[in-house]
Amino acid sequence: MSGIYIHIPFCKQACHYCDFHFSTSLKKKDEMVLALVKEIRLRKEEFKNDRVETIYFGGGTPSILDIADLRLLIDEVYRHYTVTENPEITVEANPDDLSEERIIELSKNKVNRLSVGIQSFFEEDLKLMNRAHNSTEAKKCLEIATQYFDNISIDLIYGVPGMSNEKWLQNIAKALEYNIPHISSYALTVEPKTALDKFIKKGIIPMPDDEVAQEHFHLLVDQLEENGFIHYELSNFGKEGYFSKNNSSYWLGKKYIGIGPSAHSYDGVSRSWNISNNSLYLKALAEGKLPSEAETLTLTDRYNEYVMTGLRTIWGISLDRITKEFGKKYLDYLNHQAEKYIEDHLLFLDDDVLRTTKNGKFLSDGIASDLFLLNLE
Repeated sequence: MSGIYIHIPFCKQACHYCDFHFSTSLKKKDEMVLALVKEIRLRKEEFKNDRVETIYFGGGTPSILDIADLRLLIDEVYRHYTVTENPEITVEANPDDLSEERIIELSKNKVNRLSVGIQSFFEEDLKLMNRAHNSTEAKKCLEIATQYFDNISIDLIYGVPGMSNEKWLQNIAKALEYNIPHISSYALTVEPKTALDKFIKKGIIPMPDDEVAQEHFHLLVDQLEENGFIHYELSNFGKEGYFSKNNSSYWLGKKYIGIGPSAHSYDGVSRSWNISNNSLYLKALAEGKLPSEAETLTLTDRYNEYVMTGLRTIWGISLDRITKEFGKKYLDYLNHQAEKYIEDHLLFLDDDVLRTTKNGKFLSDGIASDLFLLNLE
């Protein structure tokens, strides 16, 4: 099983924390849609022996597209690829795009999953982040969307400057009111060259506090697990049967094709990425070229990726898989590096699978980096 990710590089406005590739000018939107169609066609041979299990529209803001654009892109995938009988087809959307009319239109097409960028139910947080929607729109879109979609995910951001534990708990409680089966939640991070980075350097906004973020994280885990969610990946919580198939495929090392500017692809042994420039992407596709670079992953690269993704998930790191795919040298190194974290009760071994403890979850990325093998074979 494989997946197709389609990057829609347009947004109405730039969120202060975002460093993803997008443009706020929609002048070339129609031209971009046709270029995406062309890339989908050009790359069909990459999946000639595979079945597509997921189609994911990310961005940017995919909900900026017209329904006809989304339908065209989905139909193009069906035309040139073998798609499973019941694929997961997700569209990321912002609340301000999800009018009742738009939600009904989406529900009448092949889209069967919405990922809604709520981020917060509080007006002051949304203004700090420079989100395009307000708190009223956040609540209204979920009231309507839950009437037409069963499979909905929402994004929430914690560790926001000025956000108390009580306020964060209110955000979680409000999300739970809508009986959403999947929640993705991330700490507010300061990426270089973003507006947030500049505001912090100028003293306009205080730096996010790591200890506050960690406390918010543990409150989130406790609240969601009490309400029947499974914490299946560091930032993702799903009810039984509602894990994101698209995201899970990344963490489980499945193949995927990334369509659109800045999109990444992976075939099990190599990784490629498209140019992060709309104009150059459009120019290359107009000439029938794929504007991408690629690298072949070494055995050490693949080991490090498995360690990183494994520790973030409930599936952990299989010592048996380490032995079979990478060899005894890697197993011995992993066991040696993991010892101190096991002693500190941040990792534990369960049936030859290495996993994070509850206290180790929030620190999993840092722990993983210490388990990486830096010297190449």
